[in-house]
Amino acid sequence: MKVFITGGGGFLGSAICKRLTDRRHSIVSFSRTHYPHLEPLGIDQRKGSIADLDAVVCAARGCDVMIHSAARTGVWGDADRFYTVNVVGTENCVAACRENGIRALVYTSSPSAVFSGGDMEGVDESVPYAEKQWAAYPRTKAMAEKIVRNANSAHLATIALRPHLIWGPGDPHLVRRIVDRGRRGKLRRIGTAVKRIDSVYVDNAAEAHVLALEQLNPLAACAGKAYFITNGEPLPVWDLVNRILRCAGLPPVTRTVSPWMAMRLAGALEWLYRTVNSESEPILTRFVVKELSTSHWFDISAARNDLGYHPAVSIDEGLNRLHAWFLRGGYSGMERPETSAITP
Repeated sequence: MKVFITGGGGFLGSAICKRLTDRRHSIVSFSRTHYPHLEPLGIDQRKGSIADLDAVVCAARGCDVMIHSAARTGVWGDADRFYTVNVVGTENCVAACRENGIRALVYTSSPSAVFSGGDMEGVDESVPYAEKQWAAYPRTKAMAEKIVRNANSAHLATIALRPHLIWGPGDPHLVRRIVDRGRRGKLRRIGTAVKRIDSVYVDNAAEAHVLALEQLNPLAACAGKAYFITNGEPLPVWDLVNRILRCAGLPPVTRTVSPWMAMRLAGALEWLYRTVNSESEPILTRFVVKELSTSHWFDISAARNDLGYHPAVSIDEGLNRLHAWFLRGGYSGMERPETSAITP
C-alpha cells in the first residue's frame, strides 16, 4: 500500500515508518519540517501545515491509506493552537481522505479523551468521554477522535488508537522530561497512595498502528471504534518513574507533597501564568497532578481480539534498551525537553 502519514518524523511516527518499510509499504510523510533520519528509509517527505486543507489534500494525492499521528501535545499552552492543530487538522485529514478516495484512516488518539480526573482501573472502551477535561490537549483529542469515528463509512473505514504514555530510547516527551527534572531535583511524589498506571513501549505502539492499518476495511470488526493500546503491565506510577531515572543513572524520587497541596500550588501557578500571559509552562499543572495521583490502567482485550495486538517488548526489556541507550550517551548535551511530558 501507499501510506500517507502525518507526523512521520516524530517519535511514534518514526517507529511506524520503520515498521511500514519493513513490510514493504511505500510511505509519504507529511510534516512541518524535513527529517534527515527518514532519508535512509527512502520515504517521500512532503512539507506543510496540518492546518492547511489544500496542503494536506495535495500531499495525500495518490495514497491508498492514511495514518494521522501528528498532534499538538502538552499540558499547557494556548487553547486556540491546540484546537487548530488537533481538531482542524483532523478535519482536514478526513477531508483529504474523501477528496482523494483514501479508503482507510488510522488516528492516533489518547486515553486522556476519557480521563475525567479520577481513578480508572481496568476500564475498557465502553467508558464514556470525559465531561470535564483538565487541559486543552485532552479536550481537543476527544473532539478529534469523535470526528474520526463519526467519519467511518462504506467508503472510508476509520479507527482511533489510544496509546498511553509512549516511551523508549530517544523519547523527547515523557522520558526526557522525567530525566531533565530528575537531574535538577525538581521531581516530587504526589501523595503516598499506591496508584498504578499503564504505559506502552514505542515499538509496541507502532506495531498496533500497522496492525490496524492492514486490517481496516468497512466490514472489519475494528471499523469506527477506539482501542486502548498499552503494554498490559500496569505499575505503581513512582515505580515506573524511578526505574526510568535508574536507567539514566539518577537517584529515585523520595520527597513527597500531598495531592491537596499539589493541586493548590498548580492552580495558583496556572492563574499566575495566565495573568502575566506567560508563554512558558508552569512547573506543575492541575492536569499533571491528576495524572500523577490517580490510577489509570486499561483492559486491552479488545485490541488483542480485534487487531491481533500482543505487546512484544515487555517493560523490563524496554527498560534494558533504554538503559543501554543512556550508556551510549542518550540526551548528552541536551538541556531541556520538548513540551509535552506526562501527557498520555
